[in-house]
Amino acid sequence: MFTHLKQRDVLFTTLMAAAILMITMGTRQSMGLYVGPLNTATGLGIVSISLALAIGQFVWGAVQPIAGAVADRFGPRPVLMGGLLLLAFGTALTPWMDSSWGLIATMGLLTAAGSGSCSFSVLIGAAAQQMPAQSRGEASGVINAGGSLGQFVFAPINQALIQSIGWMGAMWTMAVATLAALPLVSQMTKQTRAAHTAPAAGDGLGQAVKDALKTPSYLLLHLGFFTCGFHIAFLVTHLPTEVNLCGLPGSVASWSLAIIGLANIVGSLTAGSCVNKFRSKYILAAMYASRAVLIALYLLAPKTDLTFYLFAAGLGATWLSTVPPTAAIVGKLFGVRYMGTLFGLTLLSHQIGGFLGAYLGGLAFHAFGDYQWMWWADIALSGMAALVNLPIKEAKPQLAAA
Repeated sequence: MFTHLKQRDVLFTTLMAAAILMITMGTRQSMGLYVGPLNTATGLGIVSISLALAIGQFVWGAVQPIAGAVADRFGPRPVLMGGLLLLAFGTALTPWMDSSWGLIATMGLLTAAGSGSCSFSVLIGAAAQQMPAQSRGEASGVINAGGSLGQFVFAPINQALIQSIGWMGAMWTMAVATLAALPLVSQMTKQTRAAHTAPAAGDGLGQAVKDALKTPSYLLLHLGFFTCGFHIAFLVTHLPTEVNLCGLPGSVASWSLAIIGLANIVGSLTAGSCVNKFRSKYILAAMYASRAVLIALYLLAPKTDLTFYLFAAGLGATWLSTVPPTAAIVGKLFGVRYMGTLFGLTLLSHQIGGFLGAYLGGLAFHAFGDYQWMWWADIALSGMAALVNLPIKEAKPQLAAA
């Protein structure tokens, strides 16, 4: 296990993890901008492209407990390095694909597995093992904010690149940008590499997973996070098409995604701070309930540029701000020794919802020509998620000493 580092070193590690997540999440969360250009170039149809992205949502989640388990045993460095190389390789190959199976292989498998190996379970798990419980909420908020900053930065950059050098050149540029995170991994892990030791022989990890899956509070947490994945994947995949249906330019979609990322920086930092003051289950319930209200207001509002920007700002406040309180509950229930694995399983639930959100959105558009039924399903699921978090048995937060 990692030894406790000095406060300066913990801060440095947290910032490096946030920077890595900024690059990987920025690349991943901008893929919806390529749906239209891909469809025009390949003629594969929205359903086929949505299926590839939906499989990517599931794979991103499925790889998280595996990556977390490997990182728990051998340290995060090999997992992060391998994931970045895989993400760059898959992104670079995508422009050469002109079939559904090709897109599934690149966008659905390679890039998703790569970005999933460099995401929350490994990064937050590694950071959590280096600091006291009172600091984990704020640290996870900072790391999570890094992913949101990536969305804010990368969405308009991707849109500008698509318009200036074409979607193929834009993807190749993103592949190169992904490799820029490799030095960050070296910086993040060099202080902890030697300190990591493999756990003692035995079935500690297996027993931890079995115990977790028998814990009702852990399963309720999964149900709520499932809805979060459904909601986010639907929007990040189909928001550009929704904007186009409303007769607005593509720049509205890219700036809406950017605003979501910017608002979530504030939301993530706020959520991380609130974890130390309030029970995380109440934070999650409030976030999910707010989404149901925001979507209902969006459906009633006129579809203008301003409507989308306000909608994006409101959603962005809770977009991935659910991660710090969710990770905090996992840590409270089971400790941090197998945090990467157990939080990775929670993220798998998130991405099962993500698969359905991305794919069912494509089916709804194909069947009805719009997303009306998806919006109503999203409202219902958000309300359900708010309710299922309330029975979770969670200890009161421990205030940090002065």
